[in-house]
Amino acid sequence: MSGPEDDPLPEAVALVDGAARAGLKVRLLGGLGVRVLCPDFPPRLRPGQDMDLACASKGRREVAAYLEKSGCVPDKAFNSLNGDRQMYFTAPSGRAIDVMVDRLVMCHTLDFRPSFGNSSLTLDPADLLLSKLQIFELNAKDARDISHLLSGVPVSGGNPSGPAIDTGRFGAVLAADWGWWRTATGNLEKLPALLAESPELAPPQPRFDAVEQAARLLDVAKSVPKSMKWKLRANVGDRVRWYELPEEVAH
Repeated sequence: MSGPEDDPLPEAVALVDGAARAGLKVRLLGGLGVRVLCPDFPPRLRPGQDMDLACASKGRREVAAYLEKSGCVPDKAFNSLNGDRQMYFTAPSGRAIDVMVDRLVMCHTLDFRPSFGNSSLTLDPADLLLSKLQIFELNAKDARDISHLLSGVPVSGGNPSGPAIDTGRFGAVLAADWGWWRTATGNLEKLPALLAESPELAPPQPRFDAVEQAARLLDVAKSVPKSMKWKLRANVGDRVRWYELPEEVAH
């Protein structure tokens, strides 16, 4: 049974908050970002959980210097070879830190630089959700994160007073790339059955109905005007694989 000592969130938040105070743009990715946006839902702790951060290429050297000054040990060989897109550190606690630069490249490529316009600890909620919806082979952890985001953060097309999944940003990413659209809408369509089969994926006392919010995002994905690139690729459809199966990069 994991306890507070296995929780990487306080250390991750301290690093991101310290970066902000130093004038650096660093954001939380992944499940830790979901937890910051959904603080009332119980966390899923596991020993050895790493920390996923995001930064912009402009200023990445300053971010690396800040992390080292904060006691994080860099993988110098890895960072020298890959630092333009990903950096790797070991935190003072011994936890691994992956720092993605400009983009998250997995089954699809998410350019998260627009998120650096906010003042949050995390990527924008739409980008956090897209970072999970782009996974072709969803596992329980990713499905849980999707469920929590859709249960805790409103879908909005306006100017909400707090964090919200912006339908404009969501639609723009999917309208530009049919493969993105195909994977993300497929995962949203699977969500009702996933939650019916595994109700433990849903948080207790949700603020919003995840299935209803997923349906609203599906409507956005279907109705948003598509690019010519999207339409040409849609003609090919499933006959050609539209996603990548990323391999784990060795550190």
